[in-house]
Amino acid sequence: MELMIENVSHHYGETHVLEDISFTLKDGEIICIIGPSGCGKSTLLRFIGGLEQPTSGQVLIAGEAPSGSLNPLTYIFQDFALLPWRTVEGNVSLVLEDHGIHGSRANAIINDVLARTKLADFRKALPRQLSGGMKQRVAIARALAVNPAVMLMDEPLSALDSQTRELLLDDLVELWSREKFSACYVTHNLAEAVRLGHKIVVLSRRPGRVRQIVEIDMPLGERFERMGELEETQRHLWNLMREEARAADMELADVA
Repeated sequence: MELMIENVSHHYGETHVLEDISFTLKDGEIICIIGPSGCGKSTLLRFIGGLEQPTSGQVLIAGEAPSGSLNPLTYIFQDFALLPWRTVEGNVSLVLEDHGIHGSRANAIINDVLARTKLADFRKALPRQLSGGMKQRVAIARALAVNPAVMLMDEPLSALDSQTRELLLDDLVELWSREKFSACYVTHNLAEAVRLGHKIVVLSRRPGRVRQIVEIDMPLGERFERMGELEETQRHLWNLMREEARAADMELADVA
């Protein structure tokens, strides 16, 4: 399944947030979306997921979702969004219950996604017993349980410390290598973008426009060992953003 974002623009009253955004997410591809604070990255993700409608432009879907897909487009949030009174397996099972899936069929799906996210030994734990990294693994397992065509990931690692972030990056690369999923991944972190993105969409300061789409032709599984080769790409991304990021930071400081 492919997503085509075509000429998406949006404004809230007199505030123009996005202007003429276009790109295509192909099947099995991860696109990272970066840009200065306030440029509309999360707003764009909500349009892609159908949570809101843009002022103009459209998001088109081509092709079929995977067989057995319960939610073709599925979110993974920064704040985990776990129910504190449910165990790990209970939080995963929630999305299956919404589709009337119970019993042995539900157990098979839960067992599979907990194994894939390295949570099988923690299925009876409550969220308060988990580290931040483990909570985000639960959120990823819950997303995988519905067999999505596209995962929409809104800064999923930004609340984690640097070591945990690296471990989760390894896990995401491993998951993708075993079963290639598609994702739109919003991040402020350029190292994350070059580690995960097949394409990186660089947005300008508000109103967000596509400044450049940078493609990285290096297998995801090789990038950690070859990060030195990606330093030039990371510097290029920062050079595209630096002045506008500084201006956006000063704007936010003035408002505060």
